[in-house]
Amino acid sequence: MQTLTDRSPGPLRTSYAQRMATVALTALAPASWGTTYAVTTELLPPGHPLFAGLMRALPAGLLALAITRVLPRGDWWWKAAVLGVLNIGAFFPLLFLTAERLPGGVAATLGAIQPLLVAGLAIAVLRDRPTTWRLTWGVIGVAGVGLVVLSPAARLDAVGVLAGLGGTAAIAGGVVLTKHWGRPAGVGPLTLAGWQLTAGGLLLLPLALAIEGVPQRLDAGAAGGYLWLASAGGLIAYTLWFRGIGKLPVGASAPLVLLSPLVATIVGVVLGESLSLLQTLGFVLALAALLAAQLNPPNLSGPTAYGPPAGEHIREDQIQGEEIR
Repeated sequence: MQTLTDRSPGPLRTSYAQRMATVALTALAPASWGTTYAVTTELLPPGHPLFAGLMRALPAGLLALAITRVLPRGDWWWKAAVLGVLNIGAFFPLLFLTAERLPGGVAATLGAIQPLLVAGLAIAVLRDRPTTWRLTWGVIGVAGVGLVVLSPAARLDAVGVLAGLGGTAAIAGGVVLTKHWGRPAGVGPLTLAGWQLTAGGLLLLPLALAIEGVPQRLDAGAAGGYLWLASAGGLIAYTLWFRGIGKLPVGASAPLVLLSPLVATIVGVVLGESLSLLQTLGFVLALAALLAAQLNPPNLSGPTAYGPPAGEHIREDQIQGEEIR
C-alpha cells in the first residue's frame, strides 16, 4: 500500500511552477509602474498630470483596439467604462500628481496599502475572506509604508499624499471588480486592456484639454517618456496585469503592487535620493510582505507542502492552455 510519503509530488510541483511563472509575468506590470515617478519628474513637463494620463492611456488603448478589432457587447459597454474610470481615468492623473509632489519612493510606497483595501473589498464583493497568512503580511506591508511615510526625511506634501491614497483606492476597486466580472468568452487580456485604456483616455481627453491644455514645450525627452509610459507602463503592463488577475487568487495578485515602490526606490537612489535607516527597514518589510504573500502558510503535514492548495492547482490546470490573445 502506497503511503503519503511514497507519493510523487510531481503534479503539484508542476502546478506550483506554473503559478510562479504567472506570478513572475504579472509582477512585470507593477515593476514597470515603479518607473513612472522618475520618468515624470525627469522627463515630462510639470503641471500636466491630466495630459500625462491622457498620453499614457488613449494612444495605447486605440492601438489595442486596432490590433484586436473587438468591441464590447451588451453590459460590457458599461462594465468596461467603470473599469476604465477606476483603473485608468482616475488612477493615472492621481498617480502623476503624486509623482510631481512627493519623492518617488514615498509616492510609490503609498500604493502598498492596496492589498488591505483589496482584502476589504473582496469580502464585500467577492465574498472572499483573506487567509490569516496573507492578511498578516498585508499589515506588515502597511507597517513598511508607515516607516517610509512617517519618516522626517520623507518630505510629505498633503496634496501628494491624498492623491496617492485616492489613486490606490481607485485601482483597488478596479482589481476587485476585474476579478468579479472576469472577461467575456473569447476575449483576451489585450482586448480587455484596450477597452479600459480607451475608456479612461476618452474620459481624460476633454478634462486635459479644458483644464491644462497641451504643454507649451514637448522635447525629445518628453516624447520618449510618454512613449515608455504608454507602451511598457501602459498597454504591455496592463495586458499582463489583467491576465494575472484572471489566473491568480486576488490575495496573491494584490501584494504584487509592492514591487512598484521597491523599483521606484531603486531608481530614486540611482538618481541621488537618500534613504534613512527607518525607510530602508520599511522597504525591507514591504519586500518580505510581497514574497510571503505568494507562499502558503508553513504546513509540512500533507501534500500541499509541495505546492498550492488543491483548489488553486486545479484552477491552474484548467487555465494551463490559455494564451494572451
